[in-house]
Amino acid sequence: MSGDPFVAHRSLLFTVAYEMLGSAADAEDVLQDSWLRWADVDQERVSDPRAYLVRIVTRQALNRMRTLSRRREDYVGEWLPEPLLTSPDVAEDVELAESVSIAMLTVLETLGPTERAVFVLREVFDMPYGEIAEAVGKSAAAVRQTARRAREHVAARRPRMEVSRSEQQAVVERFLAALRTGQVKELMEVMAPDVVLVADGGGLAAAARVPVRGAELVANALARPDRVVSTVTLNGAPAGLTEVDGRVAAVSFVVENGRIARIYAVANPLKLTRLDQPAELAR
Repeated sequence: MSGDPFVAHRSLLFTVAYEMLGSAADAEDVLQDSWLRWADVDQERVSDPRAYLVRIVTRQALNRMRTLSRRREDYVGEWLPEPLLTSPDVAEDVELAESVSIAMLTVLETLGPTERAVFVLREVFDMPYGEIAEAVGKSAAAVRQTARRAREHVAARRPRMEVSRSEQQAVVERFLAALRTGQVKELMEVMAPDVVLVADGGGLAAAARVPVRGAELVANALARPDRVVSTVTLNGAPAGLTEVDGRVAAVSFVVENGRIARIYAVANPLKLTRLDQPAELAR
């Protein structure tokens, strides 16, 4: 098994599926389906196993995306991507870290299935247009146009995360320290005046069902003197895990101009089952 291309490229294939779906659980299901299809292939006749496997995973992910889009229409409250515990290696690859950030995955949710697949394969994994065309079942010319539209769409919506890793770490640490005290004033000082809090409880945990806007409202929503807070690395960036009365939430951030500009809080317990060991991500 150690010499099987599927095993060799598994981290890459998982990353492709996760970036297309925003869910580790669904990405694992896609990999399982892809493995079964790969097992039926005459592998001796496959000249480029990596590209072939990416095509299989892309097609399976596209099928699942279309199913999930219907399911998410009935989702209770805001839907956020499933957070992943990540190792320092992911943070050191700046492009990979940005591509798997909760902020970026949230933006990718606004793309259609084919646009998202094309964007991920081209912008993140730098696949040739011809290979992407085979993966999504379009012509190379159509893929080029789709890639251009997707880039413009993402560029107009992506957060401007132009801060160094050290600055981001320092701001997040300040925020988490303020969160530990539960003091509204201290929280407000580290947040931008127009900060936005997006929470995902999925109807299974207490969470605001619409975004909360403004430093005072967000601070009041978060201030709890009994909140337990720890620092972790989620999706390639400094983040926090909080707990109140046994209820856990994973909290990710966008930092702009030395302050917290956006907060993503995932409290849905079904999305917090993979925080015990780092996910294996690769480009």
